[in-house]
Amino acid sequence: MPTDASAAVSDTLAQDNRARDMAQVAVFAALIAALTLVPGVPLIGSSVPFTLQTLGVTLAGAVLGPRKGALAVLVYLAMIAVGLPVASGYKGGLGVLTGPTGGYLVGFVLAAAVVGFLSRLVLRRAQGAKATGGLLLACLAGIPVVYAVGVPWLAAFAGMPFGRALQVGALVFLIGDVIKAAIAAVVTSAVARALPQLFR
Repeated sequence: MPTDASAAVSDTLAQDNRARDMAQVAVFAALIAALTLVPGVPLIGSSVPFTLQTLGVTLAGAVLGPRKGALAVLVYLAMIAVGLPVASGYKGGLGVLTGPTGGYLVGFVLAAAVVGFLSRLVLRRAQGAKATGGLLLACLAGIPVVYAVGVPWLAAFAGMPFGRALQVGALVFLIGDVIKAAIAAVVTSAVARALPQLFR
């Protein structure tokens, strides 16, 4: 009987953990989608709008970790794929994922995983200001990951030289992306102090 009782308790805890994980993933997928409500700003000389989506992606990785962070982004991409207007410019559908900016969306998944992995390493080893500084580096690491997928995709889709794609699809966004990474690092550090159990 004690063994059966222990097994029942373990099953209940496992179910609770799964439910909690699913809820966290759903919340961050919704966060990324909600940030799309802020209209993308097209920059001069670029076909890729400046949006706040990357802030949500970076936060998903930093707060949830690599697995759940990447899963939150995948849920967001699934929302786009089924036609919900949650991509930049209130667009949805498979055409968004296969269009000129599709590479950036795919890169979001990898970026969330990288940011999440590095953030967990930082939070295991540092606290306070050191943790915030380490989280900044972790969040910054997601930027080249997104560019590494998005820029070649843009070049191939638009038939433009790689250098031109790098200019219009990455360099013009770099300062803004660094600012968003800094915001994500500060927010994650604050959440880690307020809700340390979320990072265990």
